[in-house]
Amino acid sequence: MADMNKIELDIVAISHSVTKSHNYAVVLSEIEGTRRLPIVIGGFEAQAIAVAMERMAPNRPLTHDLFKNTLEAFDIDLKEVIINALLDGIFYAKLVCLKDGDIFEIDSRTSDAIALAVRFNCPIYTFESILESAGVVLEGEETTVEATPKKSKKGTSFATYSMEDLEDLLQEVLDEEDYEKAAKIRDEINKRQKNS
Repeated sequence: MADMNKIELDIVAISHSVTKSHNYAVVLSEIEGTRRLPIVIGGFEAQAIAVAMERMAPNRPLTHDLFKNTLEAFDIDLKEVIINALLDGIFYAKLVCLKDGDIFEIDSRTSDAIALAVRFNCPIYTFESILESAGVVLEGEETTVEATPKKSKKGTSFATYSMEDLEDLLQEVLDEEDYEKAAKIRDEINKRQKNS
């Protein structure tokens, strides 16, 4: 590879994709710079990343939790994730794992790699060539496209709920394993805590 200098990225947002209605985008930002790397991912993977970022505890392990538990059971540590290629608009990644002092690299879908990086609390990297071709620089205000509660599926807006009701509802939807709704409730709780 021509450029081997890794650039560390941080997850700054998960938003609905403007281009594809049923997809989401995870937005990564270079830690020492202004470029963002938006990556289109599926709803399941977006949910898996959001659940881990929000430190929600599902009743049963999600697929990525299972994978993490399996790696840990065999004493394998995920050291880092590298988004190492971009071909025909598709990002490729690898998991860099450590077992008994040996490094192993495992190919992965980028969305799965990010979901595991959040669970292992390990760094995410990419290369300059990828940021150069797919990175964007946001000028001025942060412009992520959040799912706005114009009309939710059941016509409920969480703004009318008391904080105590929100906490109860959050536990209820977690028990039902409705993580998408749980993330929206958590957003409302976080918004109120910031404003109080």
